[in-house]
Amino acid sequence: MTFVLPGEDPPGPVSVVGDFNDWRPGVHTLQPRNDGKRAVTVALPGETTHSFRYLAAGDYWFNEESTEDRDGANNYLRT
Repeated sequence: MTFVLPGEDPPGPVSVVGDFNDWRPGVHTLQPRNDGKRAVTVALPGETTHSFRYLAAGDYWFNEESTEDRDGANNYLRT
């Protein structure tokens, strides 16, 4: 699964954190791409459901805006 965000919104480093990485920040940090966005690819097993959020600098937690799939405060995705 590839997680993609705009290049500088929010500013500073951003990690995708979720049940797939034990909610540990910095394990999957989004990196700049040539198209001006930033992304990280995470290998996830097929036919599973995962909860995740993004964590930016300054302890700023936020969700994926392009999905309405929620598990409480978290996004969830099915692979």
